[in-house]
Amino acid sequence: MQLKVSLFIILAAGALGCVDIPDFDDTPKIYYNGIDQEPEVDEATGKKVRENVIITIDFEDGDGDLGASADERSDSSFIKPYGKWGNYELVTARKGADGKWTESILAEDQYKWMPILKPDGKPGPIKGKIDLNTSFLYGNSTVPVYVRFKVRIRDRAFHVSEQIQTDSIQVPGYR
Repeated sequence: MQLKVSLFIILAAGALGCVDIPDFDDTPKIYYNGIDQEPEVDEATGKKVRENVIITIDFEDGDGDLGASADERSDSSFIKPYGKWGNYELVTARKGADGKWTESILAEDQYKWMPILKPDGKPGPIKGKIDLNTSFLYGNSTVPVYVRFKVRIRDRAFHVSEQIQTDSIQVPGYR
């Protein structure tokens, strides 16, 4: 019996030695994965009330310190060092009638937060996908407009990723 346990421990240690731990930089890296949209409809009237936009990015971070808890996001002393944006920034570029793109950060996108992505809190590499969200309201005088987004993320040590750009989509807007 003891031989079997010892053999198991040796085999397990050997198997763990074969696992390659990724060597990501401590500054997060992000890659554009896709963009999707889904209308929200008022069940009583059948009218569209909001266009929900979902931007999917792939990320990797060497020390895994991405995200913020709900308590932290409501604590002004935690938020203050982040400045004018949270742990991800969403810049909206809108295509005008003249074909030129104008960039701005929408009021509802001022402070964007992703949840803690490594709940165990242990430093170490992390890699995955995350959906980032925004929305556009329908109104009586809205017309379809083209938008695209620029995204970057920031970890808890304030390392900032490079900015990526999405494809363009049509959403409700005003001329």
